[in-house]
Amino acid sequence: MARFNGINHLAMVTKDMDATIRFWRDLIGMRLVAGLGGKKYKHYFFEISAYDMIAFFEWPNVENIPEKDHGVPIKGPFAFDHVSLGVESDDDLWELKDSLEAAGMWVSEVVDHGFIRSIYTFDPNNIPIEFSAPVPEVDIKKHPKMKDKNPSAIALEGDKPQTGHWPGVEKPTPPQDRRVYPGEGKILAKD
Repeated sequence: MARFNGINHLAMVTKDMDATIRFWRDLIGMRLVAGLGGKKYKHYFFEISAYDMIAFFEWPNVENIPEKDHGVPIKGPFAFDHVSLGVESDDDLWELKDSLEAAGMWVSEVVDHGFIRSIYTFDPNNIPIEFSAPVPEVDIKKHPKMKDKNPSAIALEGDKPQTGHWPGVEKPTPPQDRRVYPGEGKILAKD
């Protein structure tokens, strides 16, 4: 199986890249590590961690998504509920909470979920954001727990990937046939 090392980037959309930069770089404190684009659009990347980024396309005619509370079910087409970004400790949560409040932005109280503590807010595009700090003595990655009172049979198969449910690869792509096509970001490899 593939070996994952994080989320390379979450790709979001904004109608105002400058407001997005002010929020993610200047208020939240993430480095702006790459910018692509031209007259018709921009695509900018902010560093979350050594492995993870959040990116934004600027599309001038897009509208902000309607504000929706984190975790509250809705009807109709939908892509995701909220983005949760990990921080090292409770001190980081309080620092972010204080910064957001000083900027006049809504931010929740600190919520204890048992395995993480979180605060909730929205970015300038109404993207719901959660910042989560680990509870050191509860590590669900090291010790997975199924506490659903009504789990499906598939969920009860365990935390590890189960084989035999998808067709196996019968004919892997030989090295001599592997082609990589240039994308727009190729420009970032040049000095």
